[in-house]
Amino acid sequence: MARTARSSKRRKLPWYLRPLKWLLWFAVVTVLWVLIYRIVPPPVTFTMLADSNGITKDWTSLSNIDRNMVRAVIAAEDGKFCSHNGFDADAIEQAIERNAKGKRMRGGSTISQQTAKNVFLWQGSGWTRYLRKVPEVYFTFLIEHLWGKRRIMEVYLNVAETGIGTYGVEAGAQRYFKHGAATLNPEEAARIAAILPLPKKRAAISPSGFTRRYGNTIRARIGQVRRDGLDGCVYD
Repeated sequence: MARTARSSKRRKLPWYLRPLKWLLWFAVVTVLWVLIYRIVPPPVTFTMLADSNGITKDWTSLSNIDRNMVRAVIAAEDGKFCSHNGFDADAIEQAIERNAKGKRMRGGSTISQQTAKNVFLWQGSGWTRYLRKVPEVYFTFLIEHLWGKRRIMEVYLNVAETGIGTYGVEAGAQRYFKHGAATLNPEEAARIAAILPLPKKRAAISPSGFTRRYGNTIRARIGQVRRDGLDGCVYD
């Protein structure tokens, strides 16, 4: 018994190596989590669970989502989606400068970062928003390397909040236009993209003020995304 007790003590890791053990477990679990979602649609997210308005969603493969919708979110959210590795340094720098000047807060997150946040993390505000940034970078790195651009876009378009208690562009299209995402025209796609930053406060039907102007701008940019092939990585 004494010998067994002594050998048990010898097997224990030194205290200073224990954090490495937990980091290794964290890496294994999170990589497996990301790999599962490479194939399996995320069943629910923390944002959905925290929504007191309930959850209306309908997972739809990218092949059943009109290309206008893909072009609209690239035009609105991330014009460099196909050329960056998950992070847009210029956009981040501009956001920091703008926020430092006390102007309206605006993030520099890419579609990849937003997907990582929406699927694996929480929304947050104040200091919790900044606390989220470190794991957000980590998960963005993982999905960029383990999923690829097409899967990132597919997941993003299915988990993004598109209205009160509404998630994904299929549910959004049904809510606002009474038809599926497969037949969204450029104007409809632009309207959905225009409300993504504030889906609980902006209207896709008969928009007014900033939302209407922003939607018109996105509508015009859809043509530029098409001409310049800025959505090519999603379909190649």
